[in-house]
Amino acid sequence: MQKIRLWLVSAAVALGLAAPVGIVVGPAFAQERGRPRSPAPANVKLGFIDLPDNARVPGKLMIRFSLTGMDVAPAGPPQRNAGHHHLLIDTELPPLDQPIPSDFNHVHFGGGQTEAEIALTPGKHTLQLLFADHDHVPHNPPVMSQKITVEVTAEADEKPRTAAAPGAKVFFVDLADGATIPTRSRIRFGAEGIALTPAGTKSDNGGHHHLLVDTELPPLDREIPSDFNHLHFGRAQTEAELTLPPGEHTLQLLLGDHDHVPHDPPLMSPRIRVRVVEGGQVASAVQPAAPAAPPASGAPALTPAPNDAVVYFIYPRNGEAIFPNSTIRFGLRNMGVAPAGIAKPNTGHHHLIIDAPTPPLDQAIPADLNHIHLGNGQTERKVTLPMGEHTLQLILADENHIPHDPPVMSERITVLVAPNGRKPARRR
Repeated sequence: MQKIRLWLVSAAVALGLAAPVGIVVGPAFAQERGRPRSPAPANVKLGFIDLPDNARVPGKLMIRFSLTGMDVAPAGPPQRNAGHHHLLIDTELPPLDQPIPSDFNHVHFGGGQTEAEIALTPGKHTLQLLFADHDHVPHNPPVMSQKITVEVTAEADEKPRTAAAPGAKVFFVDLADGATIPTRSRIRFGAEGIALTPAGTKSDNGGHHHLLVDTELPPLDREIPSDFNHLHFGRAQTEAELTLPPGEHTLQLLLGDHDHVPHDPPLMSPRIRVRVVEGGQVASAVQPAAPAAPPASGAPALTPAPNDAVVYFIYPRNGEAIFPNSTIRFGLRNMGVAPAGIAKPNTGHHHLIIDAPTPPLDQAIPADLNHIHLGNGQTERKVTLPMGEHTLQLILADENHIPHDPPVMSERITVLVAPNGRKPARRR
């Protein structure tokens, strides 16, 4: 039986999802008394976005989940007509009146995630989505996708490496080998002799940080993986808030170019060991951070967001032509979706801004025809727009509709609404 790599199960633990119960070694599942099942509407559709049956895929791929007719909500609080995703890999359906197992073959997304990066070994694999309620029990009737087969091709070809300037280096700021840090720490990155530039911005002597947590160096002639052991800081961030369980851990910095490929020669820090001790307060690597200034009178405190969280449009893309009636689909990375009114760390809900500037980022987002709230945890919205050009932007917000700190928002894109969904042909 093929297995998904260990980091996906580690990710489930890190996100506070159901704990692993062991690897399934056969079709049999441990039976227990059936549990009550939450009702589901009859017209719900669940599937993969842009991943057809019998597709040929790389060993590491991003998969995205499409859901219509219900809402996404994190595990825990019960909510009518809502649930969260589970990905079944190389396995049959589990019993539908019991909680879905959590192991290498049954991956939970109890934080409300709507996409995942997975790593598969070469060969053929089966994938299927199964939706479940707040207790990880499938609905009645069950909401599940078609079971598809994918074939993993050979490793990706080597990528050209960007030259690094002589003497350039990266390093941790105020964090030494053997340091003791709290469970929540602010880790700072330094660089000399090279410019810090965002991912996607090609530069002759530039790049962005990647933090390797409890892992060895990846291949230096390929794109650095993006998972819970390889954290990307593609906006050229120089610090990150890191949460680790108590115990011994290793940390290492590795710079990557615009394509996330290490430089030649590679720019990396020494691999250091840190000891993590219990502590709920965010602190610097070596000493507690100064107390935060209280918010201004009447101003609400902002909910923190991971520095590497990203919200973006799955459809449409910038410059595309769309139909007057189109379904806009949203993607979210490194955070989860939770409905308005539900406070859960590292989650929020989408807001679609149409033909309007970015609203104030320290206040509740307005609710009107230009500021559409998706407060039930929706990850798509069907809109009707008049002909012509329009701007779209996504902003994630907390349970009170207030953007996070730092704000998690997409670029503002421009789309052309045309009768047939196509740009008019140029006349010669």
